[in-house]
Amino acid sequence: MNTTQLSGAELQAIESVHPHLLIGRQWRAAEGGATFGVEDPSTGRELVRVADASVADGAAALDAAVAAQAEWAATAPRERGEILRTAFELVTERSEQLATLMTLEMGKPLAESRAEITYGAEFLRWFSEEAVRIAGRYSVAPNGATRLLTLKQPVGPCLMITPWNFPLAMGTRKIAPAVAAGCTMVVKPAGLTPLTMLWLADVLREAGLPDGVLNVVTTTSTGDVMEPIIRDPRLRKLTFTGSTGVGRSLVEQSAQGLLRTSMELGGNAPFLVFDDADLDAAVDGAMLAKMRNLGEACTAANRFIVHESVAEEFGRRLAERMGALTLGRGTADGVDVGPLVDAKQRDSVAELVDDAVAKGAHVLCGGEVPDGEGWFYPPTVLAGVPEAARVRTEEIFGPVAPIFTFSSESEALHMANDTEYGLVAYAFTQDHSRVIRVYEGLETGMVGINQGVVSNVAAPFGGIKASGFGREGGSEGIEEYLETKYVGLAL
Repeated sequence: MNTTQLSGAELQAIESVHPHLLIGRQWRAAEGGATFGVEDPSTGRELVRVADASVADGAAALDAAVAAQAEWAATAPRERGEILRTAFELVTERSEQLATLMTLEMGKPLAESRAEITYGAEFLRWFSEEAVRIAGRYSVAPNGATRLLTLKQPVGPCLMITPWNFPLAMGTRKIAPAVAAGCTMVVKPAGLTPLTMLWLADVLREAGLPDGVLNVVTTTSTGDVMEPIIRDPRLRKLTFTGSTGVGRSLVEQSAQGLLRTSMELGGNAPFLVFDDADLDAAVDGAMLAKMRNLGEACTAANRFIVHESVAEEFGRRLAERMGALTLGRGTADGVDVGPLVDAKQRDSVAELVDDAVAKGAHVLCGGEVPDGEGWFYPPTVLAGVPEAARVRTEEIFGPVAPIFTFSSESEALHMANDTEYGLVAYAFTQDHSRVIRVYEGLETGMVGINQGVVSNVAAPFGGIKASGFGREGGSEGIEEYLETKYVGLAL
């Protein structure tokens, strides 16, 4: 680690993390002492090295989860809930340290990291309350001869594969309901941003989570290490957040064991602006839907589908707002937009913009890779984007807003639904009848009406079509980790 490049607070954040695997009761090195580097995307320089797990390490993590399952499932719901509540309080208390750590490894400005911590910590609090609300039912059989009892029991050992873009929230959204339900788990965080998960694991242990309930495996050989775990008959659930392509592969692997699976996959979110929309509100919503997390979010608005009568004015206002944002290192004062997570992601965004421009789109702001170190790309607005542009069908995952136009409500809905994805959509209109027609007609798992953020701990998060299946958050979230058992009681 090049400590000369870090401030005191940054160095302290890095040093707060165990750079090892958490397996059973101990932090330990990977087999053979293998490690890999975690980089600061604002500079491209290495921050620290962490353990690079082998297949044997992955097997040991599953062994630990299996060994802890029976005792953990028998733990009182209140005890499980109190552990989550304590973890919520610890994360909240230490949020500044975690925000610095998250910004260092992921690149987002501190304000974005703080917002994620507030959101991610809420899953710990929400599911601390859900733990004591797991219930079954009792009824009389229609013929009156027996009594029908149903109860909920934990699914069992789970494998959780989390992405790099929300390294805390995507972890707590899976871990918290599993803990509340009484499941043990193996967590594999993204290799680009493993530090936040390692930090969280330490906090959960401090909060009282027993050894073996949570096991964390960091690795650069994800496929090799994860597939044997997925195919092990002792594993009972797989949950993944990431790309649709990887999700499809994981579902195929999970079929052999008939695992319970939940998949939160890619998106291509439409953002509809109708001719009667409040443009001030629409632009405010667009800034949230596009620029939250620098656009590196599956919920990010990917296609701005704007009525032809207001498209020019909407584009002008959006470009004015996005063009005024300041690029820079996330830990610096006054920075609105940090770097993208790595060179590959920055190059992918640049290629999509170049493709759109080559096919006739007009750049209203941004559009060029800046000079200097780090993986920066400026907030960019494209007008007059043709149907043939790749940004119409591909997830951007960056600060780019392509504007398409429509002339009728039916055309807008057709354009919005003309994608294999179905995670989220946004719509701005002041016509209440249209609101109903639009949210009923959109082929997505979530819809935001006159707002640019839909994620809420108390609501079920998830999509349809190629955006996956299963729900996280809300009262539905814990059901993903519970099985229903029926008992017939003879009189």
